[in-house]
Amino acid sequence: MSERQHLDARRLLCPMPVIKTQNRIAELLAGTELEVLCTDPGVLHDIPAWCRVNGHEVVDSGRRGNEIYVLIRVQHG
Repeated sequence: MSERQHLDARRLLCPMPVIKTQNRIAELLAGTELEVLCTDPGVLHDIPAWCRVNGHEVVDSGRRGNEIYVLIRVQHG
């Protein structure tokens, strides 16, 4: 089972959740899962688009109450 990390990007507006996600993923090993918690609904499009461009896998995404989550599996080495 892969390691899971968490990133709190709540109360941040575009483009900061994507920038913080990018910076955190740069520190992680391939296979690590990163759950990003946000409140900006734009991340449901922006983070998956960034992942497609950069080769990472979006495992799951959605809403939990007022929060949005995106679960990413890091694909680089």
